[in-house]
Amino acid sequence: MAAWCACLILIGIVANFVVNVVSTMRLVALPVAVALLLTALMFPLTGALRRRGLRPIWATWVTMFVAFALLGGIGSIIGVRGNAEFPGLVRQMRQSVKSVENWLYTGPLHLKPSQLGTWLDEAAKQVTERQQQITSTVLAGTVVLIEALASIVLLLFVTFFLLKDGDRIWAWFLKAFGGAAPRVDRAGRTAWSTLSHYVQGTVAVAAVHAVLLGITLAVMGVPLWAPLALLIFVSSFIPIIGIFFAGAVATLVTLGTKGPIYALIFLGLLILEQQLENHVLQPQIVGRRLHFHPLAIILVLAVGGLLAGIAGAVVAVPIAAIIYRAIPELFRSEPRALPPGSKEPEEPAEPDGPGTPGDRPRGVPDESEPRQEGGEPPAPAPAS
Repeated sequence: MAAWCACLILIGIVANFVVNVVSTMRLVALPVAVALLLTALMFPLTGALRRRGLRPIWATWVTMFVAFALLGGIGSIIGVRGNAEFPGLVRQMRQSVKSVENWLYTGPLHLKPSQLGTWLDEAAKQVTERQQQITSTVLAGTVVLIEALASIVLLLFVTFFLLKDGDRIWAWFLKAFGGAAPRVDRAGRTAWSTLSHYVQGTVAVAAVHAVLLGITLAVMGVPLWAPLALLIFVSSFIPIIGIFFAGAVATLVTLGTKGPIYALIFLGLLILEQQLENHVLQPQIVGRRLHFHPLAIILVLAVGGLLAGIAGAVVAVPIAAIIYRAIPELFRSEPRALPPGSKEPEEPAEPDGPGTPGDRPRGVPDESEPRQEGGEPPAPAPAS
């Protein structure tokens, strides 16, 4: 018990040191982590182009161009739809606010206009008193925006070079491990396979969420259904929690623009679609490769969120899955390779017992036999 406790204390100290270093270097660590996820998502296209004879540099440029074109097309579609539907959203929200105000006056609460005005004045007073805090928050947000832009630039560079020279970088990295390089290589390839399957499966699940719920919002006539579908797609990268957040935003928009009936219908479809993810999509697309129980995912998300906020929740599950799948490969002994056509050597037969002929090699005389004159043992019989 003392030895195990000492090991756990040492592991805890090292883990705390690593977390502090990553937190201090978050402007580098987070872009590198996101770049690894993007590389795992886009590398199948780069690999296919390279197998068709395209040079690595051109295959990488084509992959990046396709990614930018896809993002630009989606962004332009969402921007056009948002500009066209935003005035209608504002008008419907004003009508909903008036309806709620009338309900507060004529409904079971029977509020008076003076009471509602007092509450609004109190809210305005709180905003005025906290003006300095709001200003400091805006300035902090500006700094965060600048840091985000720098991180995006670093992310693009890291993704480009991982797509172009990932195999050479990995070969250079393995040189540091000497005789243990085969084990590290096997563990690293397992980790990369796990990451690739996780990212591709998560993208597939997020796309199903965005398409189904986006079509539902469009059929209901909810304004800004395209940006809401994009929000659902992006939020789905945070397992379990993300879809509830995006669904809550979409439900509130539906409630404010189309009324409670449509909001309840959308909420019911959201719950049904969430059950579809838990029982069909995640087990069949992601869970089959990762073998992660939902309870483990929830605990990992909680730990990642406590340590690093939203970014920690995004990368917590793939990190845990990589560790879970790679460590056994790191310590697994690889079987000895045999020449082609050869067979495993048979185990030698157990001796019959001490002093018996069973453990004497062929042609070696038994010391218990009588010796000839001169001390020499009798010559062995010729082999047949």
